[in-house]
Amino acid sequence: MFRKHKLRKEFDHRLIDLMGNVKKEWDQKSDMLKLSYEPNDELQYQMLLAKAKYIFLFKEAKKRKISIKNQ
Repeated sequence: MFRKHKLRKEFDHRLIDLMGNVKKEWDQKSDMLKLSYEPNDELQYQMLLAKAKYIFLFKEAKKRKISIKNQ
């Protein structure tokens, strides 16, 4: 039982770290797209992909009832 709880806690921390990295990537791509003069399709697709990854991870964290405040 203790091992299961310890593993869950470890993977919860990894999920939170991954969410932070993906959110940062999404923000960077979004900022680059806003600053560009011409719309760049590849950059827009990369930004949408990062957004989709973040939303997926957010839903997973919500399903697992992870709270960042408690970490």
